Amino acid sequence: MDKAIPEEKLREGLDRIVREVTEASAGIALVRGEEKPSDHICTVHIGFRRGFRSSLSFRADAALFIRLAQSMLNVEHVTPEDLEDVGKEYFNVLCGHIAAALYKATHVSARFSVPSFYWESYSPKDHTEQFVIRYSSGPREAAELVHHIPAPRAGDGGTQ
Repeated sequence: MDKAIPEEKLREGLDRIVREVTEASAGIALVRGEEKPSDHICTVHIGFRRGFRSSLSFRADAALFIRLAQSMLNVEHVTPEDLEDVGKEYFNVLCGHIAAALYKATHVSARFSVPSFYWESYSPKDHTEQFVIRYSSGPREAAELVHHIPAPRAGDGGTQ
């Protein structure tokens, strides 16, 4: 993604998709912010397997994942398994919208991995964060979408 679309345009498109999908699927309005998620965080991550060499992570306070699961399952009490299942499904839907938008903009067909869920902050090895978009949806509900690109390897002159 880093070469196919200018970074600012990519950032704007990802931001729009994250907010639209989150509102439509869970009724949660995310607003741009500067607050980082707390230490009680969960991460959902995917890597593009075809079309692009980057990956995406959605890291958020557990409170936001709880509210997401409650809304999407229409229940008050959720289990850790519910959080993981809903987190993966939410991110799968989100990334489907992202892949469709990328195809529309670049005519490159993107395929991504099955989402992985972590009970902590996660970043893939051998990647660096190209940019982070931060959100808030209420008290103790900070989140961030992270776009990861392959880290430069020693001896390649820093190019990718």
